Amino acid sequence: MKETVIGIQDLSKSFGNHEVLRKIDMEIHAGEIICIVGSSGSGKSTLLRCINKLERQTAGKILYHGKEVRDSQREINEYRAKVGMVFQSFNLFNNMTVLKNCMICTRKVLHLSKEEAFDRAITHLKEVGMAPFIHAKPSQLSGGQKQRVAIARSLCMNPEVLLFDEPTSALDPEMVGEVLQVMKQLATTGLTMIIVTHEMAFAKDVSTRTIFMDRGYVAEDAAPSQLFTNPKNPRTREFLKRYLAG
Repeated sequence: MKETVIGIQDLSKSFGNHEVLRKIDMEIHAGEIICIVGSSGSGKSTLLRCINKLERQTAGKILYHGKEVRDSQREINEYRAKVGMVFQSFNLFNNMTVLKNCMICTRKVLHLSKEEAFDRAITHLKEVGMAPFIHAKPSQLSGGQKQRVAIARSLCMNPEVLLFDEPTSALDPEMVGEVLQVMKQLATTGLTMIIVTHEMAFAKDVSTRTIFMDRGYVAEDAAPSQLFTNPKNPRTREFLKRYLAG
């Protein structure tokens, strides 16, 4: 078994009286591609936001290489430099070019020189097919192009783990494929990835583990060959009924 990069212990999250996550226990190992699927409101995105410390858990622990990530801003910033996140709404800086979007964090957080930041940005923009657009502003790009820039920006931080929160849900259908193709290529590089997605075929093809969440619980955690062909949990079978029938 490969090293545990992120450990989640007895994690719960409530918003007021509404319990969104209920006693989640999970380990993410180096190089795993984990896809999290489930109905809307099952807690998928909240779990991802807790892993990235964008939401503070109500109870439980997040561990990075065995050490608890506490709630001091310094610790959270150090952790996020290694555990990046790609959002469904891209979160690009609209007043900056594609190139500057990819350079700003490495300059400010990693303190790279301008030349190092430039070289890293160009490398990753080439990787996602966006190098010809370095002088464009986000308003000049399609949704698929914006998401590819957002992925390149995250890669510029040289993360150990990259989280994806429904990265194709804000895209027009014809743009989904170009983003999924970039993610499929990333999955071959050894990068540890945790992906909240509603793209079942992608999850089946790319994940090394697939997690089905239901009502704030991890209802099933299995290899995709198991979960998509012979799920054990009745709720998983119900959720996947249309997909399995196809």
